[in-house]
Amino acid sequence: MSHYDFFQNRECEYFPCHPNANPETFSCLFCYCPLYALGDKCGGNFTYTKTGIKNCTNCLRPHLRENYPVICEKVRLVLELAKKNPESCETT
Repeated sequence: MSHYDFFQNRECEYFPCHPNANPETFSCLFCYCPLYALGDKCGGNFTYTKTGIKNCTNCLRPHLRENYPVICEKVRLVLELAKKNPESCETT
C-alpha cells in the first residue's frame, strides 16, 4: 500500500455515496470514476437505465484501495481513446 492510493472525505454530505459501502474501506480518491467513458469496457458493476444512461450506483470498483493499480492501468485505455479521436475533445 502507498500513501497516495486512498483518500476519504468524511465531511462530504454524500459519504459514502454508494449503498452498502463500508465507510472504513471506502476511498473517495476517484470520486468521479475515470473509467465511466469506457462504457461497457470499464469492468465495473453497472447497469444501463431505460433511457441508456450508465448507472454505477452499485459499483465499488474505483472506491476500494486494492483496485487502485487496476484503475490506473485502465485509465490508459481512456487516454488511448482520446488520442484516436482528438476531434471529439474540441470545443466550438
